[in-house]
Amino acid sequence: MCVCALVVEDEESLQEIVHDALKEGGFDLTTVASGQEAVAMIESGVVKYSALVTDVNLKGPMKGWEIARLVRQIDPAFPIVYMTGAAADDWASQGVPNSILLKKPFAPAQLVTAVSQLLNTG
Repeated sequence: MCVCALVVEDEESLQEIVHDALKEGGFDLTTVASGQEAVAMIESGVVKYSALVTDVNLKGPMKGWEIARLVRQIDPAFPIVYMTGAAADDWASQGVPNSILLKKPFAPAQLVTAVSQLLNTG
């Protein structure tokens, strides 16, 4: 079974770090740079994603909080990991329940652990 994560990150250097960490952790993944792309990928159903890993502060109109809420409308139990450098204080009010927030900078192993933890409790 494919355990495929959808990653939303608009900074190329971070895309690479997240990609390498999740690949080494045994995940398949698709990386997109915008919320609109992420929601379209999940709505299409072409790939059955197992988890969403999203930066909170993305360029463009859609932030990570909104992406997660839209994904949870499609699947209320969808595992979500937020990554942020500055918005950690907003997690309690903006984040979806049963999600994990990683404050940048974080170790790549922390990301793999967070995704695995959500998949194992889902």
